[in-house]
Amino acid sequence: MSPLPRVRRRSGARGGLVWDPAMGDSALAAVRTALGQGRWIEARALLTETGDDWDLRGHRMLVLAECSTSAAWAREWQLAEPESADAAGLLGCAMVFRALCGRERTEAAREACHAAARMAPPDPTPWLALLILARRTGTDEERMRIFDQVRGRHRDHHHAHHLMTACLAERMRGPDNDPFHEVYEFATWVAGQAPAGSPLCALPVIAHAERYRVLAAAGVEPGDPADSGHWKGRRARQVMKSAFDWWPESSARRHPRRLVDLNFLAHATFYAGSRIEATALFDRIGPHVTRAPWSYPDRDPYQAFRAAHRTALGSA
Repeated sequence: MSPLPRVRRRSGARGGLVWDPAMGDSALAAVRTALGQGRWIEARALLTETGDDWDLRGHRMLVLAECSTSAAWAREWQLAEPESADAAGLLGCAMVFRALCGRERTEAAREACHAAARMAPPDPTPWLALLILARRTGTDEERMRIFDQVRGRHRDHHHAHHLMTACLAERMRGPDNDPFHEVYEFATWVAGQAPAGSPLCALPVIAHAERYRVLAAAGVEPGDPADSGHWKGRRARQVMKSAFDWWPESSARRHPRRLVDLNFLAHATFYAGSRIEATALFDRIGPHVTRAPWSYPDRDPYQAFRAAHRTALGSA
């Protein structure tokens, strides 16, 4: 099994690891570099090769779209090939990221994504980009409507389910009612419908972690998961029990985004107190960096885990 994400060295840092959104997809990383230099033909070839693997297509399209010059080169591509649905999709995704940075009008980004969706009706990727935009700018009703559009095209879309889980987790409620928060119900429902071996079987873990992120940011839970009761008790044990059986199956799944679930599961298992299982997971994933809610701004979480594990063993 490949390590979680292949990382890049931070320029000028002492060997510091930096998050790479390509997550070990070497073909994608090479095309991203080419696109940054204006060579959109390589992007066309990669997306053609990706075909209708919707999870992989969404991952690759979004990574390419995050480049600062992607919108400009997507427009060049459209001038050369006005009927290209991939060019339209790349432009729509790129405009979403520009809108989130305040460099593009939100409505223009929406229009570009809808135009891309009309050119490729079966493709959930333009709707995935709209969901990313709606998470920051839309209403609850709009987010759910867009999510339904993604799920109607690809029922088990990995990234969309992660996004929707994060959106639901961000709906604040009183701490007394938190064990019954809707994000847990959503994640349990999805996991129950997911096919055997699907990474969506681990969605209850993602929901638990995302909800912890929100509660910690609001000051309801401690900032250090090790000090939080969120990872102890009945619900945490149920989450681990329901999700842990999934991870041995993941070795047959090589899509980069699926490996994100191993990272969530490893951290959650560690904080829930299952040190043997956490060790096995971290050893399988190896050194890497990641994003919130399991983010360590100054260190590789694998090394943080090893240090914490040594401390725990020393005090045992």
